[in-house]
Amino acid sequence: MCFLVKENKEINEKYYYKVHKTGLPIYVFPKNHSTSFAVFGTRFGSVDSTFKTADDKDFVTVPDGVAHFLEHKLFEDENGNDAFTRYAQYGGDANAFTSFVRTAYLFSCTNNFNENLEVLLDFVTHPYFTEQTVKKEQGIIGEEIRMYEDNPNWRVFFNMLAAMYVNHPIRRDIAGTIESISQITPEILYKCYNAFYNLHNMALCVCGDVTPEQVEAVCDKVLKPAPEVSIARMTVDEPEHIHQERVTLNLEVAQPLFCIGIKQTPAKTPEERLKKSAVNNILLQLMFGKSSDFYNRHYESGLINSKFSASFEQERQYAFVDIAGSCENPDGVKEAVCEEITKRKEQFFTREEFERTKRAVYANFLFNFDSTERIATDFLTYIFADTDMLDFPAAISNVTYEDAMEELSASYDTGKCVLSIIFPKK
Repeated sequence: MCFLVKENKEINEKYYYKVHKTGLPIYVFPKNHSTSFAVFGTRFGSVDSTFKTADDKDFVTVPDGVAHFLEHKLFEDENGNDAFTRYAQYGGDANAFTSFVRTAYLFSCTNNFNENLEVLLDFVTHPYFTEQTVKKEQGIIGEEIRMYEDNPNWRVFFNMLAAMYVNHPIRRDIAGTIESISQITPEILYKCYNAFYNLHNMALCVCGDVTPEQVEAVCDKVLKPAPEVSIARMTVDEPEHIHQERVTLNLEVAQPLFCIGIKQTPAKTPEERLKKSAVNNILLQLMFGKSSDFYNRHYESGLINSKFSASFEQERQYAFVDIAGSCENPDGVKEAVCEEITKRKEQFFTREEFERTKRAVYANFLFNFDSTERIATDFLTYIFADTDMLDFPAAISNVTYEDAMEELSASYDTGKCVLSIIFPKK
């Protein structure tokens, strides 16, 4: 099968796509840049702790933190060699991350792309876990967990999620707890690896001065055909209401940090997800962007500062707005945010303001195409949401004035607004 080509002529961007003979979906975004970037990801994140495959009679629940633990362990092979050392031979700059819904392994390089891609595909597809190596990693990740317990930015965000969500595993730390990771065994790691790291559940996204045929040739050399594994994920029974309205913690900070969360109902279909993301990006720019009346008024009064930001997050089974920053009066900021939402429901922006902001959101999105890293990593996010990055500009363009008013009315419930604060230690 030849590569298929998807092109958006309005923004002059295109990519090549095919399912490799081993079952792995490959996406290649040619860019005449000096740096090439590749990301190899799987649909397995911290929220996927309860699942079932065709080999399981019932759902299986694994300890919190397994996805993140797996990410760490895959870098070491049976001879104790580290993948970072292998990359260093070819000048590759590598990293990895685990989120709520995905794990990704990535590298960037200016030379030796083929050799670096070989390293990436090889170590991710060759797991090796023993009691000894797992025990060693438990100590390493335990230290990482303790470090994040004292990280103000991390804690203020996760405290917000725990305040918003009642049952959803998004409220739990991605790395798990020291207690939960102590329960991880090689058998559990292999169980999760064999379920979620099958090539049909993964994707390879490449962006840079490379050809589709070049990428395919490396895949031919390294990868082996994999049978498709059916995965059923447990549906979370999450109520619409929030867990608690306000949560505080004292840590070593110079000024209070805050996260204001607004819990929303997630979209059900890929098309609805694209539209919801587009309309919320426009709404947040209108209400809380750097050029908004709200921002300028409260910046001048000293209530907020330049660290103030607002973003929309949406994945499987959850969606929320995150408004964050630092200031002396976080409760006052939440009150002002809720007042702005209530005001705009009654007196929405003018059509001229809406159209101007929509154009700005469209232009800001196009900036992503200047970076091979942003293209590859963002592209993976769209793929795993069953959407397409090249369809998002049209989604923005198609948002109407009435769509924005309707979304504000339906999704911005100040009764579902929570406040997380980190106060300085006295």
